[in-house]
Amino acid sequence: MNKFLRLLRHRWFDASDVLRAVPDGMAERLALRVAASEQRHTGEIRLCVEASLSIADLWRISPETPLSQVVRDRALEWFGRLGVWDTEDNNGVLIYLLLAEHTIEIVADRGLSRRVSAGDWQGMVTRLGEQLRKGAFEDGLTHALSEVSAMLVTHFPVDQDDTHRADRPNQLANCVVRV
Repeated sequence: MNKFLRLLRHRWFDASDVLRAVPDGMAERLALRVAASEQRHTGEIRLCVEASLSIADLWRISPETPLSQVVRDRALEWFGRLGVWDTEDNNGVLIYLLLAEHTIEIVADRGLSRRVSAGDWQGMVTRLGEQLRKGAFEDGLTHALSEVSAMLVTHFPVDQDDTHRADRPNQLANCVVRV
């Protein structure tokens, strides 16, 4: 029965739920915050908010492959699809929300994941989750962006003496992916 209820929930959630959670104005403000953040470090940040999992992903959930692993795999799939893994310094970060399960994943590329503890990432996920449970999507995502940005500034700062800083290309789009 649990699998059936989960299937119904995932079929119920759709793009309109994503737009309610992250409306256009909020998505634009978050994209501007990503752009401002990326002026302070050499990393790249992407935000992805997805309504639900596909039926194929839902059928993968089992005692051997728990929901948490399926969601992590989905976040890793978006990490690859969005090219977050392909930054010059291997320092991209994806913040992924799955609305149907109220689940958050932060995926950091190898250049950053080796420098930041799993506990630090989990702390960010916990704090973001608290905000989202209150319905404070913009505040929560803004705070998560600030925390990720602080990590990137610590480990991959932009050289303050770099006169070509403004010429540094943006490697990934700053817009929020809403699916």
